[in-house]
Amino acid sequence: MRDEPAGATRAGGEPVRTIFLGSGAFGVPTLRGLAEHQAIEPVGVVTAPARRSGRRQELTPTPIEIEARVLGLEPVLTPERLRAPASIASVLGLEPSLAVLVDYGQIVPPAILDLAKGALNVHPSLLPRHRGATPIPAAILAGDPETGVTVIRMDAGIDTGPIVAQERIPLDGRETTPELEERLSALGAELLLRTLGPWLARELRPRAQDSAAATLTKPLRREDGRLRSAVPARDLERQVRAYTPWPGSFVETPAGRLIVRAAAVDDGIAGRAGTIDRIGLNTLEGRLAFERVQPAGGREMTWDDYLRGGAKVVGSSIVE
Repeated sequence: MRDEPAGATRAGGEPVRTIFLGSGAFGVPTLRGLAEHQAIEPVGVVTAPARRSGRRQELTPTPIEIEARVLGLEPVLTPERLRAPASIASVLGLEPSLAVLVDYGQIVPPAILDLAKGALNVHPSLLPRHRGATPIPAAILAGDPETGVTVIRMDAGIDTGPIVAQERIPLDGRETTPELEERLSALGAELLLRTLGPWLARELRPRAQDSAAATLTKPLRREDGRLRSAVPARDLERQVRAYTPWPGSFVETPAGRLIVRAAAVDDGIAGRAGTIDRIGLNTLEGRLAFERVQPAGGREMTWDDYLRGGAKVVGSSIVE
C-alpha cells in the first residue's frame, strides 16, 4: 500500500465509521484501499446475495463479498432489497457516518444517503456524460477521445449528485471494455482515497452537474450485440470492443450464429452490404474485417482458421 495522501487524517479525532456498498469487481481496489486508510474505520460491507452461475449453477458470492472475507471485514450484509425496512435497519445499526458506493446495482434509500458525512460514489465516466448502468461500453461505442472517473456525493437521482472530484484519461481507440474497466477501477480507487481526507475535513466544495450535457446509458441485452450491415464498419468495430464480453457481437449466418471476438475496419472496397466475404462483413459504409471468431458451441479461433475449417459462409448474407 502506498503512503496515505496528503490530508488523509486532517479530519481529526477518531477514524470515520464507514459502510461500503458494492458488488462488482470494479469496486475491489477501492475496498482494499478503504481497509487500510488511516481516516476510515470500515464497519461493514453491503453487497448483492450470492447467485447461481456457470454451467454447474454453483452458488457464487460477489467479488466484493469474496474480497471482504479475505480482508477480514465484518459484517458482510447481503440484502435482496436494500430499501426494505429491515435492510435499512441492519445498515444503520452499524452506526456509520459515511457511505462509499462502487458498482453496487441497487437504489440507495435516503436514510443512507443522508449519513452525517454523506454517501460518496465512484462512477467510471466523466459525469454528466454516460450516467447509468453501462458507462464504460458507452464511452468506447461513442468513440470518445477521453474518459475518466468521477466521485460524486450521491443524491436520490441516477448519478446526478454534485461532483466532488474527477480525473481524466485519454483513449486511443483500441480499448476493450475489460481493459478499460481495469484501468478505471484502479484510477477510481486512487481518486477516492486522495479525496477522502479533504472531504472529511470539509475542504471540498462539490459542484453541480450540468444536466443539459447529461447522457444516460442503459443495461445491455443480448440482442444489442447483433451486427447490422446498415451501421458503418467503423461503428461496428467499436461495438465489438465495447460489447466484450457482454453481450458480445454476432452475426447470424446460414451456418449458425458466429460471435465476432475481434475485428478491424478494412480499407478495401466493400461488396454488397449484408454479405460476408473472405475478409468479413460488408456494410453500407465500409467492411468489417473479422479477426477472431467463435462459432456457436465451438471454441474461439482466428478468422482464417475458421475459413480453413470448411465453414460455408463466404458469399452468404447475414440474417438481420
